[in-house]
Amino acid sequence: MPGTLPRFPSMPRGVTMPALVSSLPRSINPPSLPRGITMPSLPTLPSFPSIPRGLTIPSLPRVIVMPTVPEAPRRLLQDCCSVFDHQTSGGLCGCCWALRPRYKRLVDNIFPENPEDGLVKANMEKLTFFALSAPEKLDRIAAYLSERLTRELNRHRYGYVCIAMEAMEQLLLACHCQSINLLVESFLSTLRQLLEADRPHLHILATSSFVKFANIEEDTPSYHRSYDFFVSRFSQMCHSDHEDPETQISGSPAEQTEVCFRELLGRAAYGHINNAIKPVLMHLDSHGLWEGRGFAVRCFQIIMFSIQSQHSHLVIQQLLGHLDANSRSSASVRAGIVEVLSEAAVIEATGSVGPTVLEVFNTLLRQLRQSVDYQLTGYYDNAGKYKTTSSQEKTLQDAVIKTIGSFANTLPVYQRSEVMLFIMGKIPVPGIYPALGSPNAGFEGSRMIQVMLLKSLLQVSERYESSNLLSALPSSFLEPLLSFTLMEDPEIRLLVLSILTSLIDRRHNAKKLLPLSGTFDVSELDLKEDRCSRQDNLFMRKHAQRLYRHVYLACKEDSERRHYQALFVLLAVLSVELVNEEVLVDLIQLVLALQELALSNQMSLSVFSRCSLHALCAASLNLLSQLGPPPLLHQYVAQVIESRHKEALYLLPEHILCDEPRLPEDELKVEEALMFNQSEMCKALAGSSYSTHSDRLNIPYTPQLSDEDRLSRRKSIVDTVSLQMDSDFQFSSDPPQKPQTEQITFETLKNTIEDRGPVEEEERRRRMQVMERFQTAPFEEIAAHCGSRISLLYSKLDQVFDLIIRPPPSPSGPSPRRSTPLYEMTFPDLCVY
Repeated sequence: MPGTLPRFPSMPRGVTMPALVSSLPRSINPPSLPRGITMPSLPTLPSFPSIPRGLTIPSLPRVIVMPTVPEAPRRLLQDCCSVFDHQTSGGLCGCCWALRPRYKRLVDNIFPENPEDGLVKANMEKLTFFALSAPEKLDRIAAYLSERLTRELNRHRYGYVCIAMEAMEQLLLACHCQSINLLVESFLSTLRQLLEADRPHLHILATSSFVKFANIEEDTPSYHRSYDFFVSRFSQMCHSDHEDPETQISGSPAEQTEVCFRELLGRAAYGHINNAIKPVLMHLDSHGLWEGRGFAVRCFQIIMFSIQSQHSHLVIQQLLGHLDANSRSSASVRAGIVEVLSEAAVIEATGSVGPTVLEVFNTLLRQLRQSVDYQLTGYYDNAGKYKTTSSQEKTLQDAVIKTIGSFANTLPVYQRSEVMLFIMGKIPVPGIYPALGSPNAGFEGSRMIQVMLLKSLLQVSERYESSNLLSALPSSFLEPLLSFTLMEDPEIRLLVLSILTSLIDRRHNAKKLLPLSGTFDVSELDLKEDRCSRQDNLFMRKHAQRLYRHVYLACKEDSERRHYQALFVLLAVLSVELVNEEVLVDLIQLVLALQELALSNQMSLSVFSRCSLHALCAASLNLLSQLGPPPLLHQYVAQVIESRHKEALYLLPEHILCDEPRLPEDELKVEEALMFNQSEMCKALAGSSYSTHSDRLNIPYTPQLSDEDRLSRRKSIVDTVSLQMDSDFQFSSDPPQKPQTEQITFETLKNTIEDRGPVEEEERRRRMQVMERFQTAPFEEIAAHCGSRISLLYSKLDQVFDLIIRPPPSPSGPSPRRSTPLYEMTFPDLCVY
């Protein structure tokens, strides 16, 4: 039929159409066959008649039907391209897509013809199912995906690069933990290629893929992997200088850095904390960021909030070691590190400082002593090249003291007691513990160290809360602390009073007692009172007289307004916290003794000190009279205070212990009506439960040692010196005399007993004078006084040894006196057993 095309003969089975090869582009040559293999000959096709002009063949594709290989031309083209790209093909099968390995066909099927269409999801599901069904092929799949990605990257076909990267990510997320290692090596090598490229969007693609990989949790760590390249490359990207601002930033750098830093620290295990902290310390050192303090504090706040709480003590130890390493740095650098330590201690979980609690405080106290040396010498190095100033060192010292308080607040109560004892043992006492101070500091350096360590002790005691004063103030802590109340330095005495007040004031009533007034009403102060417990009663029986004695002796020195205010607060806290009938009467007796001290002419006190003592007595008795005694006592105290309001305002606390004290114009004279009379107070207490103890008010108060002091095995230096002075009276410079024998009769014994009273009183008075002298005199004067009698003591010992070790009498007469005493002779070794 004219116009009808002839039918083509069918091709033999397994033989492809030769026209397909000839239809390849001219620039592409078919691959050469292996040696020894020839192409089979094809049958000759008949000639076709010419088609009239203008006639098209629209149905030609429908006529050529190849149901067995529908995509043969395109697949053959892909195989040829693979060969041209120097890819190894498996013989004749490499040129035929149908004969390629299945995993390669599955990988090839996920790439669409147009890269903008994205990943072929249906084929990606087939590839994922095949990978999960045959996990031993994962390494081959990953390697082939990496090859495809490298090929598309070299051809700058970035759409297919993104598709290959997405496929690799999905395989990573779908695989089990046991088989993920088969994919990781190819995956990391692919990421490395992307990061080494010069395209910013490829860098971003690799970074996001690495983040997804990092979030995969693995059962066991893989120590054979190395991430050094990625850490270095990502660090370089943080300092990108791309010309396009939007490309350079990719969001807020600060926020991204903080998120990355938090995730890194949150994943750090116990053994990796130090590795995460050390680069931070090096960065702060190299860029001088300690001095600004704000950035360093912020960094370690992020660290402390991000790491696991049980690992926080490792950060503290790293900072302490870094502080020691920078002990020769400037004061601003050391102060910055110390401030970071203080902030880190606040964030740290309670009680997690670690096993070496005292080592933390030892390091901080060592920094204080070094700072004192630098402040006195003016240099913070041994060579004397780098100068420092007192203001810079004081800033550091304040930061260290604050840090000590911050650390102490994180500790339980029992450890705070140990810390206070530890700090107390570090305080140098001139003449007793001279080695604790710096050898180059001298007396001034020891005084500065005393002040700073007492300030540190005050920081710890301010937040120390204990229901048992026996444990809060043991004898081993209270005795050395009270000894500082007798020092001449007013700042030291004030610190000791503040420490005692903070430890005794368990209900925080001290702030309510200021400013001082002689007419305040206790009911308006809202004081928190509680019944004195059994432990508190034991504490007062054991230590009350010691406390009273040091308060009395502290008032013998001229002091400032702050000292008298601190003394009143201490007496008031004792009254509120530990008051009972016996304690209240003892405190009244102590106050009356302070009044007599202010009236005494023997003490060289200034007019201000005398007026302050009278004001202190008025304020203390006004408080004591409202804490339980009969109303008559309060009426009497109010009457005396009212008389002072009319005649002597300078005897009241609100007029003398103020910014502008009012002093008497003439010599200080206190009338009888303006003083508190002990007999009147005894009358006011009569008929009440306090009357059983009120007889003590008739006995003048004298500071005395308590039973604990007398029975203590450890005698203080004052007691030891007093014993030496007592022994001095037994020796004189007169030559020894023969003992005189006296006949003892009944009358002699009777007279001795009758005359014993004045003798005992005289001996007691003499001992009190000696004790008072050695408690108030400077240590240098005591040492000089005792040293002057050493030679006399040695001479007496020589006389004793001469009498004891005397050679036997010789028949020939008395032997000549030895020039060398017998006990100083050196005997041969054979005579010594």
